[in-house]
Amino acid sequence: MWREGRPTFGAIATIPAIQTMRIMAQSLDWIVVDLEHGAIDLGSAHAMITATAGTPCVPMVRIAANEPWLAKAPMDLGALGINFPMICNRADAEKAVRSVRYPPKGERLWGPFHAPFRWNVSMADYMATADEDMICIATIEHFEAVERIDEIMATPGIDLAVIGPGDLATSINKRGLPDDPEVVALMKRAEAGILRSGVPIGGVARTAEAANAMIARGYVALALGFDWSLLQRGIAVGLEGVTR
Repeated sequence: MWREGRPTFGAIATIPAIQTMRIMAQSLDWIVVDLEHGAIDLGSAHAMITATAGTPCVPMVRIAANEPWLAKAPMDLGALGINFPMICNRADAEKAVRSVRYPPKGERLWGPFHAPFRWNVSMADYMATADEDMICIATIEHFEAVERIDEIMATPGIDLAVIGPGDLATSINKRGLPDDPEVVALMKRAEAGILRSGVPIGGVARTAEAANAMIARGYVALALGFDWSLLQRGIAVGLEGVTR
């Protein structure tokens, strides 16, 4: 769908709950299991990845730092993509790309003991397509990354680049202010650089209006929110108009 320029919709899972993951997987194209800020350990992550089986939803994982050893276990447990935070320059991007691919293209170590079970394939079949199937996601979320956006996006092997407004705002001392004009200007520069590169682009769509505008500009991976924020919104809708 990304290669065809078709939009996809997903969410970020921070709650270690198989049930929540399964419910979201019924309606979303992809879910990122959050090992950076979520209260999720590897055992819970494995269960959540497995909970997407039998749905069209693709499970991916966000790790806490751009380190190969953090990417290794989630891939071996069946995640089909790794979301790398704080990609700020070409060296960071190259490190992320090499983390998700086996030698000679990268440095991923062998040991996908559980991944073939998630995808219902043999070990041989999993290994044959692992490099091509694994999604490398670079997060642009620091003002230094925006300054170096062209060198980052010229790195071969990045499959998706997403803009993180929260940390981008924080990097210029605008914590919690993603709509600040300076933050918006940085996001526009990042967006332009990613679109120039031809690499699929993703970001956060907080409203339907925002999602439609992003799709019109070329976004193909739209995060509708976190599990907790989607729950909040659902509760708010349920209470709307109720007299208490």
